[in-house]
Amino acid sequence: MPSLAACVITKNEERHLAACLATLSWADEVVVFDSLSTDRTAAIARSLGARLEQRAFDDFPRQRNAALACLGADWVLFVDADERVTTELAREVRLRVGSAQSERDAGSLDPAGFWVPRHNMVLGRCLTGGGWYPDHQLRLLRVDSARYDEARPVHEVVLLAGPAGFLANPLVHHNYEHLGQFRTKLGAYAALETRMLRQQGERARGRGVLGRPAREFWRRYVTLRAYRDGWQGLALCAAVSVYTGIAYYRLWREQNARGSCPTG
Repeated sequence: MPSLAACVITKNEERHLAACLATLSWADEVVVFDSLSTDRTAAIARSLGARLEQRAFDDFPRQRNAALACLGADWVLFVDADERVTTELAREVRLRVGSAQSERDAGSLDPAGFWVPRHNMVLGRCLTGGGWYPDHQLRLLRVDSARYDEARPVHEVVLLAGPAGFLANPLVHHNYEHLGQFRTKLGAYAALETRMLRQQGERARGRGVLGRPAREFWRRYVTLRAYRDGWQGLALCAAVSVYTGIAYYRLWREQNARGSCPTG
């Protein structure tokens, strides 16, 4: 049976970490890859028997690549501190990793990773619309066949040397528990999104400052039917459109300051 590590990327996660680690005891090894937290995250990891590794944070893909480099297991399941692995998902992970190894031993083209569906809990409600379910995440990876694209600092993209399968049982993601968390995360995500747009050579236009967030809101709330999720769906769509607008506005302002921004 191939070995499997569960890895949690953290930064000041003392509130969530213990509950997360409690759902990972079935893994061969549990690694907390910490971004130099200033709260009790490191102490909690040690007290619960997890292996602690620490590295200063620069962006998400580099942090995950550094975590991959320090693992000795054949497979890794990446889990965020505010996510929970159910008993059913843990059982499925074990079964699919074992079957993938059997396929490799038989000389067939085995999966190098698996997409995991995710239930997003927002303000006490499990979302079904807006693109937030099944919200597949490529989290179960063969360590020697995966690397994160460092040109994508937000919404990480896995470069996988082989095909990917799909799991049936979801991660449970306790996303936003109160409205204040929207404000905290908006600024961080907007800064990373601006950086990604800049690296991709995006040329911002003045009309896009309003047009982009409006289109994103319509896409999620109407096209992807977030209206089915009540006021929680409305609030999250509004938050995402605001962060999209902030990111695009920052790019437009940078380009305008250099005298290179089209205004049409």
